[in-house]
Amino acid sequence: MKLAILSREPKSYSTQRLVEAAAAMGHEAVVIDHLQCNIVLEKGQPGILYQGARLEGFDAIIPRIGASVTFYGTAVVRQFEMMKVRTAIDSQAIVRSRDKLRSMQILSRAGVGMPKTAFTNFSADVPAMIEQVGGAPVIIKLLEGTQGLGVVLAESAKAAQSVIEAFHNLKARIIVQEFIAESKGADLRAFVVDGEVVGAMKRQGKEGEFRSNLHRGGSGTLVKLTRAEKAAALLATKALGLGIAGVDMLQSKRGPLVLEVNSSPGLEGIEKATKQDIAGRIIEYTTTLAGKKKTKAKSKKGASQAVDAQSDVPSGK
Repeated sequence: MKLAILSREPKSYSTQRLVEAAAAMGHEAVVIDHLQCNIVLEKGQPGILYQGARLEGFDAIIPRIGASVTFYGTAVVRQFEMMKVRTAIDSQAIVRSRDKLRSMQILSRAGVGMPKTAFTNFSADVPAMIEQVGGAPVIIKLLEGTQGLGVVLAESAKAAQSVIEAFHNLKARIIVQEFIAESKGADLRAFVVDGEVVGAMKRQGKEGEFRSNLHRGGSGTLVKLTRAEKAAALLATKALGLGIAGVDMLQSKRGPLVLEVNSSPGLEGIEKATKQDIAGRIIEYTTTLAGKKKTKAKSKKGASQAVDAQSDVPSGK
């Protein structure tokens, strides 16, 4: 099969591993920078131009869309969908996961455990907002933040009020969450592919750091999830409609609490921690999706041919 990997970083670990895994299984994988794609819209012929040529002949795509280019990246994914090319991650699911507030609203409705969270439209009643999540210390997050950036720990109500007011003055959208002290600067990353947890690691922040992101200097080690943790990861992924996801959770006294569901999770940390071929699982899932589409198309063609054949048979009357 011919696969397109939408990535702006062809030399990154994740992109290279996907290309290698595809080749090992006998598939062709082409890396395409989605920001260099031009979307062509005309009646009945949706298309994409890349470096002056029309993109054709792809069986499926694997989106690796960065948070900073979500709008255009998902537009390109959506255009592939319009061209009837299967995608490992639906464009709408990417949009859901990238909007922190929207994703938490969806997870809350689905019954997924999460830290108490509050959001307001630049309310002047900051003390009430802090109390709504259990009081200080609290975590304050920019809705547009990624990889631990834009996340602040306010250890007192006074500090929290100062940070929240500063963000509000800048017209920045934020959420305020309760601080889970028992997590001790660590979280769990569950990697889900096609409704199955294929790997999990515990990420521990460096000394004095409450954020466990590997980009912030944290470390990842292999961990075996409990039944409740697996169930939370799968429920969160299903609620957002993601075929591939990295689910970040905190271990708390009241069970696993989901922090975020990442629609373009990195492969380096999880593969090194688990020693598992996660890239291979992604390729298997993607090609299976494309294969199902081909089988369905053949079935429809066969049924149509059978109807045509029957219409040519004399009725005998």
